Amino acid sequence: MATTLLLKNALVIGTMDDQLRELADASVFIRGNKVEAVGPASELPDTADKVIDMTGHVLIPGLINTHHHMFQTLTRALPAAQNAELFDWLTALYPVWQNITPKMQQVATRTAMAELMLSGCTTAADHAYVYVNGTRLEDSVQAAQEMGMRFHAARGAMSLGQSKGGLPPDALVEQDEQAILKEMQRTVEVLHDSSSDAMIKVALAPCSPFSVTTDLMRETAALARSYDVGLHTHTAENSKDLAFSKERYGMNPTEFTESVGWVGPDVWHAHCVHLDDAGIELFARTGTGVAHCPCSNMRLASGIAPIRKMRDAGVKVGLGVDGSASNDTNNLLDETRQAMLSARVRDENPGAMTAREALYIATRGGAEVLRREDALGRIQAGYCADIIAFRTDDIAMAGALVDPLAALVFCTPQRVAHSIINGRQVIEDGRLLTREIPLIVEEHNLLARELVLGR
Repeated sequence: MATTLLLKNALVIGTMDDQLRELADASVFIRGNKVEAVGPASELPDTADKVIDMTGHVLIPGLINTHHHMFQTLTRALPAAQNAELFDWLTALYPVWQNITPKMQQVATRTAMAELMLSGCTTAADHAYVYVNGTRLEDSVQAAQEMGMRFHAARGAMSLGQSKGGLPPDALVEQDEQAILKEMQRTVEVLHDSSSDAMIKVALAPCSPFSVTTDLMRETAALARSYDVGLHTHTAENSKDLAFSKERYGMNPTEFTESVGWVGPDVWHAHCVHLDDAGIELFARTGTGVAHCPCSNMRLASGIAPIRKMRDAGVKVGLGVDGSASNDTNNLLDETRQAMLSARVRDENPGAMTAREALYIATRGGAEVLRREDALGRIQAGYCADIIAFRTDDIAMAGALVDPLAALVFCTPQRVAHSIINGRQVIEDGRLLTREIPLIVEEHNLLARELVLGR
C-alpha cells in the first residue's frame, strides 16, 4: 500500500495551478508519489504515515532546471577562463575536459545535484556532450539515482573538430557520426522512461552548430522523433555564434535551426540571447522551448536574452543554471532572481518581470519546456509530489512579512528547509538526506585536483 505524507499548516502555498492560487494556512496530502489533495488543513486528512509541520514555511513546486553541464563543476573559476567570452572560454577549457574520466563525470554530477537540490531544484536536465576515456551517459544517470533527483539526461555529442572547421580540438570530438547515432539509440532504449511520472528521461542533444555537422543535426532529429524523446542544443548564444553560422551555413541561427528540422514542441534551445524577431515568431508558432541562462550569459558577456519579448509572443521559457564553469554555481533560486533582474535591466523597466512571473518560469515554465506540464511544476492533485519549503524565519527573509512568496525571489534564501521529490523527502531541516555533503566535497575536490593540476 502506498505511503502517505502530510505537509501540515504551511504559512503560504504557491500552487502554480491554472488559477495560480496562493493558499494561506494550508496543507498538502501526498499518497505515494502524487499529490492527492491541497487546501485548508481542516479539509484534509489529519493523519498520515509521516507528518511534517510546515508552520512558518512557504511551499512552492520544486524548481526545474532545463539546461546544465554538470561535468563542468570540476573546473569552476579556472584563471584562464575567468575573463573570457564564450569561444575563448571554451578554447581554454577544452584541453582540460579531454582528461575527464567516468568517475569524474559521476562525482561532478553528484556535486552539481547536491547544490541544485539545496537551492530548491527537484528536476534537472543535463546536457552531457563530452565522451572521452570511456565516459557514458550511465555515469550521470547513476549519480541522479543515488541523489534522488528527477533527471533529464541529454545525450550530447561533438563531431566537428578543428580540422573540419569546428571549434573543439579533434581529440575531444567523436568523429564517427554513425557511431554517435548508434550510441544515442542505445541510451534511449536502455535508459529512457516514457511514463508521465518518470524519474529518468533521455533527450538527444548535438552540442552546437559550431561543434557538429548539419547531417548529425538532421539525423539526430529523425532518431529522436522515431522514439518520441526530446531534442536539445545551444542556439544564438553570442555574437561569434551568429558569425559562425553566417560564415559556415550562410544563414543566421534561426534560419539554420528551421532548415535542419529543429523546431517543434519536442525541441528546446539553450540561451537564445540573440534570437531575432523572426526566430521568436518561429519558436512561438511551433511550440519550441527556450532555456534561459541569465547568470552564464552575463558571466560570459554574451548579452541578455529578450525574455519579455519571448513570453509576450507565447514562447515557452524555462530556466537553466548552465555549466558550473560558466556560472560557477548550481543555485536555481538565484537564477530565478537573476532572470527577474536581468529582464528589468534589458528593458530598463522595473515592471519587465515580476517575482511571481520569475517563479512561474522556474516551475511551470520548465515543465512546459521539458514536456512535463501534465505531471510537474504545480502543487495540484494528480501531479507528482515535487515540493520545496522555505522557512520564513531565515535571516534572508527577515523583514519580508507582507509577501513571503515574492520574497523568495527578491531575498533569495540560500537553502531550502525541506524538499520532497516524487513523494520522498530528500532534504530535512536544510540537511541533504541522500548523501553526506562533506564526503561529496572531499571526493569532488580530490578528482578536480587530479583533472586540473594533474595530481
